[in-house]
Amino acid sequence: MEIKVAEYADYSRIAELHAQSWKYFYRGIFAQDYLNRDVFDDRALIWQTRLINPPFNQHVLIAEDKGKLCGFICAFGNHDFERGTIIDALHVDINHRGQGVGKALVTEMLQWIEQFFPDNGVYLEVIAGNDQAVEFYDHLGGQNSEQRLWDSPCGRKITELVYTWTSPAAFADKLNNKQTVC
Repeated sequence: MEIKVAEYADYSRIAELHAQSWKYFYRGIFAQDYLNRDVFDDRALIWQTRLINPPFNQHVLIAEDKGKLCGFICAFGNHDFERGTIIDALHVDINHRGQGVGKALVTEMLQWIEQFFPDNGVYLEVIAGNDQAVEFYDHLGGQNSEQRLWDSPCGRKITELVYTWTSPAAFADKLNNKQTVC
């Protein structure tokens, strides 16, 4: 497996994986019509926009195995004054789950955050009904610091949980001290 910085040419593959992940894990949470018809176009627009002219604080990594996209992660450094850097997206192809792809992506991303934003916290937002993700972040010692409503792209207000770590080093310590495979 190879981890590398995403390029503009990767946007369609990232969008496809993102859409597939949402279709699988957000069934019954997002409107089915959105998942059936609009999710890929929506994600393609997001990733094309993010990768065509990325802001200085955005970092997107992809994991590939023999040229096949296995997963990706996106973060925005120092995104929130109080919470710090947000890990905005982390998705692993369903066929590569349990093989350490997610852990490798998070580890690599935390190194970038530590290099450029070491004095800030790290946080992420997760849909409350995404039980596997909630369990994963609980397992990694994230503090469930807030619950709020999110105006989702399908038009529904959906409960999301905000998980925080005090620093990238604290997150990395939790990740490396757990027998975690994702």
